Amino acid sequence: MHDISDLERRGLPGVFVATVEFTSGAQAQARSLGFDAAGVFTPHPIQDRTDDEMRAIARQVYPDIVAAITSS
Repeated sequence: MHDISDLERRGLPGVFVATVEFTSGAQAQARSLGFDAAGVFTPHPIQDRTDDEMRAIARQVYPDIVAAITSS
């Protein structure tokens, strides 16, 4: 969240990607920073996914990432 905030202040659009497990944490951090960052949440967990599963998740969320970064 800090990185996205920094990028936005520099005029570079950014989108964070995290698993749904971190939704409430991202919301809390956004409130504390006073910054409503664009974000996309993926299925959880990630760490034990196969390469094929990771590619499938990436294909699934890619349109959301593009939409989030181009909607500013």
